[in-house]
Amino acid sequence: NSKWKFGDIMSSTIKVNNIQNLAGDDSGIDLSTNDQIILKTANTSAITINSSQVATFAQPPVGTFISEADMFRLTANQSGGTNADITANLERVDDASFSKIGTGMTESSGIFTFPSTGLYFVILNCAINSNADANSMVGAQVSTNSGGAFDDVALLNAGEQGSGNSSVTAYSHFFVNVTNTSTFQVKFLTTSMAGNSFLQGDTNQNFTTFTFIKLGESQ
Repeated sequence: NSKWKFGDIMSSTIKVNNIQNLAGDDSGIDLSTNDQIILKTANTSAITINSSQVATFAQPPVGTFISEADMFRLTANQSGGTNADITANLERVDDASFSKIGTGMTESSGIFTFPSTGLYFVILNCAINSNADANSMVGAQVSTNSGGAFDDVALLNAGEQGSGNSSVTAYSHFFVNVTNTSTFQVKFLTTSMAGNSFLQGDTNQNFTTFTFIKLGESQ
């Protein structure tokens, strides 16, 4: 004989452990664990969301799903040289408008390692001051076995310059299919660059940058 109004139903809470489809293949929502939501298809967990609002997918998501994006820059000018690794004056971009996605890359003495396996798009953008240099170049190398051997994967050239100084911005990019975060590494270097030429860097703005974007799962 209790009396209730329609508004009472709208403000009430329904507590259940599971919501399943009527067809009987056990697709639905599992709420049986505190602070966890599991979306199931055919009684198999497809997506799990934990108390930190982190979603874990049983299969790689289909479509655009960028989980890692990061950018580093050179903070000071680096003199040229032949096969000279860039090992110092590197920082993650820290402008007020900047933000990375995900964990981000790890850098130590110019060696970059990846936060997770996946197919990464790496962009190399360099500001080169070339002083009467025929070939002011910057390269990128990748190792798949913890630095045991590095393979040339990209080379950018400021072009042949005449007398005097010339400031040129050169660009290149490449993919890295990271299948093991413990063994894959990337480094950058100047090559065939005259003594008076240099790679431009600045701690307050981007001249020479290294960008890493995870496009999807490793192939």
